[in-house]
Amino acid sequence: MSLQHDIASIRINYSRQALTEDSVSLDPLDQFKVWLNEAIVAQVLEPTALVLSTVSADCRPSARVVLLKEVSADGFVFFTNYESRKGQELAQRPYGSLTFFWAELERQVRIEGSINKVADEVSDTYFHSRPRGSQVGAWASPQSKVIDSREELELADQKYQNDFASLQVVPRPQHWGGYVLKAERIEFWQGRPNRLHDRILFELEGGNWSRKRLAP
Repeated sequence: MSLQHDIASIRINYSRQALTEDSVSLDPLDQFKVWLNEAIVAQVLEPTALVLSTVSADCRPSARVVLLKEVSADGFVFFTNYESRKGQELAQRPYGSLTFFWAELERQVRIEGSINKVADEVSDTYFHSRPRGSQVGAWASPQSKVIDSREELELADQKYQNDFASLQVVPRPQHWGGYVLKAERIEFWQGRPNRLHDRILFELEGGNWSRKRLAP
């Protein structure tokens, strides 16, 4: 089946805003918070959604979309199943990248660095802030594993709902929790006309952030 449109001819001439050395913050974490807040105010669809890229032991990359749940001086935090494919890859190679794309604002942010598990108490606090159904789902789903059918998943969910019915608080499974990426490289991309986009790169060098402009 062929595509109904010539995708090679699809083009958008970006022209909403600019990104200059004078306008960008000296601290990339502060700049990220500014852009994230602007994405939220602009009601961008899923402003905290990001593409998490990891690498397997045999150097094969993989990527998937997860949600950012915290950003601070410690780094960028997300939560998942530690036994999932991404969890296994991070156990073998604790490095990765995060990519945010806010199409409505014609902006992209790329972040690279080391990734490690957060403290148990951080995972506990976030887990217990989730809806009860999501808490139960963390027990029911053997994430990334092959299952025979949708019914198998639903039966597992019902089993754990029954198991925890008498408990006021669902315990956090040990195979579920948070990771934090400690940024070493952060690039801000702002779409500009004629593909002459603005790219400002921050790199951590000796504990301080350097700043450079990259060609688009």
